[in-house]
Amino acid sequence: MRRQSKTTATKTRSRKPAAIKRHRTPASPRHADRQSSQSNDQLSRELDEAREQQAATTDVLRIVSASSGEVKPVFDAILNKAVRICDAKFANLSLYDGEAFRAAAFHNVSPEYAEARLRQPWRPHPRSGGAKIVRTKQPVQIDDVRTSSAYHEGDWNVRALVDMGGARTLLLVPMVKDNVLVGLIGIYHKEVRPFTDKQIDLVKNFAAQAVIAIENARLLNELRQRTTDLAESLEQQTATSEVLKVIAGSQGQLELVFSAMLENATRICGAKFGVLYLREGEDTARAVAMHGAPQPFLEERRRNPVVRPAPGTVLGRVLATKQTVQNADFLNDARYFDIPSGYSGSLLGKLAGARTILSVPMLKSEVLIGAFSIYRQEVRPFTDKQIDLVKNFAAQAVIAIDNTRLLNELRERTQEVVKLNQQLEQRVADQVGQIERMGRLRRFLPPQVADLIVASGTEKQLESHRREITALFCDLRGFTGFSENSDPEDVMALLRDYHAAIGEIVVKYSGTLERFAGDGVMVIFNDPVPVESPALQAVLMALDMRTSIGALIEKWRDLGHELGFGIGIAHGFATLGTIGFEGRFDYAAIGTVSNVASRLCDEAKPGQILISPRVRQAVDKAVSVEPIGEFTLKGIRRPMMTYNVLESSPSKSN
Repeated sequence: MRRQSKTTATKTRSRKPAAIKRHRTPASPRHADRQSSQSNDQLSRELDEAREQQAATTDVLRIVSASSGEVKPVFDAILNKAVRICDAKFANLSLYDGEAFRAAAFHNVSPEYAEARLRQPWRPHPRSGGAKIVRTKQPVQIDDVRTSSAYHEGDWNVRALVDMGGARTLLLVPMVKDNVLVGLIGIYHKEVRPFTDKQIDLVKNFAAQAVIAIENARLLNELRQRTTDLAESLEQQTATSEVLKVIAGSQGQLELVFSAMLENATRICGAKFGVLYLREGEDTARAVAMHGAPQPFLEERRRNPVVRPAPGTVLGRVLATKQTVQNADFLNDARYFDIPSGYSGSLLGKLAGARTILSVPMLKSEVLIGAFSIYRQEVRPFTDKQIDLVKNFAAQAVIAIDNTRLLNELRERTQEVVKLNQQLEQRVADQVGQIERMGRLRRFLPPQVADLIVASGTEKQLESHRREITALFCDLRGFTGFSENSDPEDVMALLRDYHAAIGEIVVKYSGTLERFAGDGVMVIFNDPVPVESPALQAVLMALDMRTSIGALIEKWRDLGHELGFGIGIAHGFATLGTIGFEGRFDYAAIGTVSNVASRLCDEAKPGQILISPRVRQAVDKAVSVEPIGEFTLKGIRRPMMTYNVLESSPSKSN
């Protein structure tokens, strides 16, 4: 018995034309109630499972965010939740170093197995699941590891899993970053019981989170190491003397440090005043700090801080030789009277009354930084101890300069660290939001729509829009009678097999599954993901469906169920977007093209693929068709010529 027509244009089921209308026996109330109860229970279980998986994902991401670079708590949480939600017995997580897998975390494994894995890295047997993970970077499931080649051919880890852990069914999921294998997660049943696709997807999600945790830990540890290196360098440059305490408390204010040094040097050494110079050029220096200098000399140096000492003067000899120089009586030195024009030096005698001068080079790694100079207005040479003290102050001045540089760099690096930490926190928050958003969208929207929305970061694709599409509608012939005369459990089992086969083919051909309605399925092409030849893609998918569902029909016929399968395909413009209400949306295509596909499906005999003239024109060079005749379709003003697709004909396109 043919089914009534289905359409996404309205929520009511359309009646067939009088010429093709069939009598339908109403379903008994008991059967209808039972079917509704079964459907509600199934929906409730699926919602509970989705909520549990979403909660587990969110919990793990919170642990990633709070882990502060420690991956072990993240790994433990991932394994704990994977075992619990997937109803597994035990699990482990291993990291891959390019040659072998090294155990990083366990959950509920036997002590003997844990000890063996920690003691010896696993280099997988070439025919083991681990080796396949290395080659393909794709999940591997072995229904019964006890019968596997790796177990019988001596892979020690596989044998340990079975002999020490009692594993039978195992699932291995790779951890991959930028197409590089990082490690794997393994979960295990102690009985032969394969994991479901949803469970595999969950573990794949956990594997991605483990990679995020590893990357976050690496970045955080690098930041910590960089900060530690800077702190050690700063600590090594900081001395314990009283002057270095001044440096430490100066917060990079070099003038305060230099003034404190000059004050201590002149006081302890019995000098009148002191000047600290920093080298600027090959033979010039700048006075950057002074203490106790006579007012005329002080004012002159403030007006002209850069000096160019004569080659024979004390400062000139320091700049040239990088050696300590003392002149006991500057005013009685013949070189004082022979200072060439353009050189500084005579002002020390004229404005400052300097007599004994001591100048010590400030060196860093044999590079001259400047000079630390003190002066007496009487002839009294400085002692060796006093010279050593000034040398110490000169060294501390270099330390102060270097510390200031390091402090400024540290401030910049600290700002970088803060910024990177903020970026890391934002990344984790974005990933949590993206996963939560993906989970919500995948509950109510086709996968292509959900993926496109998450990838684009906007829900603009859900807004109503008009586009040229190809619509394919298919259902089972005789399903109504079968469902009325069969137990609900049998109906649900048949629909599961049917939907699984249909769904796999839809994904294969990149179609957008608009909706399931019992045995009726509507698939559209060219929205939201553009397709180069949507009509041809729909027809090729229909041929694949006819073959796959044909095999199922033979299986059902052996069980006494007389069912057939028909398909209708149309091409045209439709309005697409979300319909529904907050908390429950569907993605729908509204328009004549959807109705025509549904009506053609109603007219199709078992095994037929009926297409509209526009579809036939688009695929004429790729498939063989036969004319069926004109049909008067409800809602279509003119009779429509209809064609049945026989087979694909690649030769026709040559």
